[in-house]
Amino acid sequence: MTYEQALAYLTEHGQEHLLRYYDQLTPEQQAHLLEQIEGLQLERPQFQNRDAAAQKRGSFAPLGAATLEQIAEKSEEYRKIGLRAIREAKVGAVLLAGGQGSRLGFDHPKGMYNMGKTRDLYIFECLIHNLKKVTDEAQAYVPLFIMTSEQNDAETRAFLKEHDYFGYSADNVHFFRQETEPAVDENGKIFMSAPDQIVLSPNGNGGWFSSMQRAGLLELVNEIGIEWLNVFAVDNVLQQIADPVFLGATIASGCASGGKVVSKAAPDERVGVLCLEDDKPSIVEYYEMTEEMRTRRNPDGTLAYRFGVILNYLFRVDALMHTLGSDFPLHIAHKKIAHLNEQGELVKPDTPNGYKFETLVLDMMHMQDSCLAFEVDRTKEFAPVKNAEGVDSVATAQALLEQNGVVL
Repeated sequence: MTYEQALAYLTEHGQEHLLRYYDQLTPEQQAHLLEQIEGLQLERPQFQNRDAAAQKRGSFAPLGAATLEQIAEKSEEYRKIGLRAIREAKVGAVLLAGGQGSRLGFDHPKGMYNMGKTRDLYIFECLIHNLKKVTDEAQAYVPLFIMTSEQNDAETRAFLKEHDYFGYSADNVHFFRQETEPAVDENGKIFMSAPDQIVLSPNGNGGWFSSMQRAGLLELVNEIGIEWLNVFAVDNVLQQIADPVFLGATIASGCASGGKVVSKAAPDERVGVLCLEDDKPSIVEYYEMTEEMRTRRNPDGTLAYRFGVILNYLFRVDALMHTLGSDFPLHIAHKKIAHLNEQGELVKPDTPNGYKFETLVLDMMHMQDSCLAFEVDRTKEFAPVKNAEGVDSVATAQALLEQNGVVL
């Protein structure tokens, strides 16, 4: 993209201020800025009408699940199906690890956080150990795709290489970067953080599949013959990955996707719930639920909306292909965003002054025709590390690790 092309493009969309410092930049900085402008895609809805681009919800209804009891009855059958799929190289795993450990007071990739008490035990190590249990049983590797961010990519790669991928096959570890979105002010003008730098922030975990495509990894997926991708979050240290029973149950169900769920501990527990929305699988966030939804009960006394998600999903690759190029619903966050003011000074505001746009992996569920909700024991598979203290904290996750026999 030339300067003239960039100016015409930005002027058409009311963002020409991004070239304000162009004449002051070195040739390298000019090229860097033009490259960012070329990737903006200002035709998208969020730059035309922010409110119209926000997520609109439909009509919700409860969705049943394969319960712990039902799964136990067929677990050996499901395990055989799942192990066969792994041995036939039909399964890949996708670790969403683009975040920092800021809420833990840890200014590094969250996966590098040390959960140990008497020894080093990193979050990445916990997850890879859980995956290795499955690959050792199957005697076959599962390709592991790790989504990083611009902010933590180099540090994540170096850390895992330094620790020899905690015993996993380096040939089966593939990295890709999460895509970014520009942040805008209250009037929809894109912020800059330096004369040659647009304020770009991670676009949420919903972009993982398109980010894999952009990195060229879908070619590898097709070359290997992977039919299922197990997507999971970095912050649950008990996360069971490529779980053959989950795989087998989802494959046997004929569903296009599957989601691991736990029974909610209480009606007001702050977890999203797997449900139906306009007769398609979906997830309703805890803050979107009405009082009637939170408290509705089935005839047997159980909560109607009781199956909370733990961000562990299975997607059939062919059913994901139609999500590429789709307009995902946007989650719009009002944030404090550091930026250059009109005098070229870097300002760090005390109150929210702009908006960031995110897509979420949970919205991919609503793009699927069907989903198997698969219940798991929360004491064995749900130990999120989100907060420095209190609920879902380092201490609560450590207690659950110890309860499951992990030496800290």
